[in-house]
Amino acid sequence: MAGPKDLDPSSSPRALLGAELRHAREKAGSSQEEPGQRLFVSGSFVGQLESGTRRMQPDVARMLDEVLSTGGFFKRNCKAAARSKYLEDFEEAAEAEAQATAIRQYAPLLIPGLLQTPAYAWAVNRAYDPTAPEETIEEWTEGRMARTRLLDHPTRPLLWTVLDEAALRREPGGRAVMTDTLRHIAGLARRNRVIVQVLPLSAGAHAAMGGALKLMEFADAPPLVYFEGVRIGRLEDDPATVAQLRFTFDLLVASALSQEKSLALIEALAQDDTHEEHL
Repeated sequence: MAGPKDLDPSSSPRALLGAELRHAREKAGSSQEEPGQRLFVSGSFVGQLESGTRRMQPDVARMLDEVLSTGGFFKRNCKAAARSKYLEDFEEAAEAEAQATAIRQYAPLLIPGLLQTPAYAWAVNRAYDPTAPEETIEEWTEGRMARTRLLDHPTRPLLWTVLDEAALRREPGGRAVMTDTLRHIAGLARRNRVIVQVLPLSAGAHAAMGGALKLMEFADAPPLVYFEGVRIGRLEDDPATVAQLRFTFDLLVASALSQEKSLALIEALAQDDTHEEHL
């Protein structure tokens, strides 16, 4: 019987690579846990590779070829599946985000990428690297704006964001940029496309004082949580960790303003900005 053909890089290579992994594993009569044990990863991690939720790294591809006796297929095709337009520390999370059916996140210091406007994204990217060439900033900004097209679908994914009031009062790019961003968020909320709640400064200490978090759910793979810091990010699939962070998000929702009061505050801040611009 002929072996699997090399993947066409133009046709969803990560999804095809995952499908080939599932085919090879089932052909070998193996569960997801069995190759996972050989690779020192969880069975759910193997499932995420198969669904295309997680990216197959070269070292994992090489070991899969050994475990499943696939003659170097995964190693050869790993490069095609690894192509990305995102910064290295975020690329896997961005690609998982594109597969998610539901995204819940807390943003303490800035408006999250899916809710940003081009001018806001440009200002944040420039702040990340003040000496980067203009074309690099434009490329990063275009990549971030490409992510926002996930919201073009009328219902999927569910996006539920808790924004810290501090993020609403910080002004990357200046007052006009922030005003447009606040109006954009309010518009998405009024169209019932996103759920947005504001965690007010008056809430005091809360469950996520340590920083941002993003929880992602999938139709055919276990949930993930993404932790993000300064120029670094990490995906975690440990069920206990995911469950704990889901509880953290629930506590944030309980401490946040209602959707109606949150929308009123966002629109009031946008109106205040407009008023001050004309003084």
